[in-house]
Amino acid sequence: MTAMENGEQMRVLVVEDDAAINDVVCKKLRKSSFEPISAYSGTEARLLLEAEAPGAFGLIITDLMLPGLSGEDLIAQIRTRDAAVPIIVTSAKADTVDKVSVLQMGADDYLTKPFDLDELLARIQVQLRRATQAITPAPAADEGVLSHGPLRINPTARTVTAGGQPVSLTKTEFDMLALMAAHPGRVFTKQELYESAWGEPYAAQESTVAAHISNLRAKLKPQGADALIQTVWGVGFKLS
Repeated sequence: MTAMENGEQMRVLVVEDDAAINDVVCKKLRKSSFEPISAYSGTEARLLLEAEAPGAFGLIITDLMLPGLSGEDLIAQIRTRDAAVPIIVTSAKADTVDKVSVLQMGADDYLTKPFDLDELLARIQVQLRRATQAITPAPAADEGVLSHGPLRINPTARTVTAGGQPVSLTKTEFDMLALMAAHPGRVFTKQELYESAWGEPYAAQESTVAAHISNLRAKLKPQGADALIQTVWGVGFKLS
């Protein structure tokens, strides 16, 4: 995976108040042909993002325990203006409940400190591969639209409506929903959902997939479509 896009280096926002960690992450990114932009507080990161149009950064790496605006609040604000940009959290918070909560807010991946720089780079590459796959055009814009109850899912445009109302989903949420909608009634294991959404061998805690499913249900709930996603205990999930 290359960081080059249209001949330019991809910009990555690194939000980390520990100057030493921020510096070493940015050095690793530069060696891998990215253009890192440092922010040392959640407030500084928010100002940088507000000064740019959505899509100006190809990826965001953020800590949670930040001065000013917290990492959790930063993620929530990012998702109100950009549902597509990949967000990787790096945090010393190792409890499963913390990871699940952050993933439910819209983060795409979670790496516990201390972390290996090569692993961070590998996770960045996974997110960018998924982002590239997400924008690959299909032959026809309206081909293969999936309808299921009040849901209308367009895999080409990567749009979802429920009861006629648009639903904003992250790439992970969209990929999981589209997979289940393409095979209604079939039960998918957490491993199958993970590998479909990430495009990588299953290497996550079960709570990671469950968190994304929970977030997906919450977004479909206002239109009463959340009940379509059913849990099959001990196996996985299905669209019923």
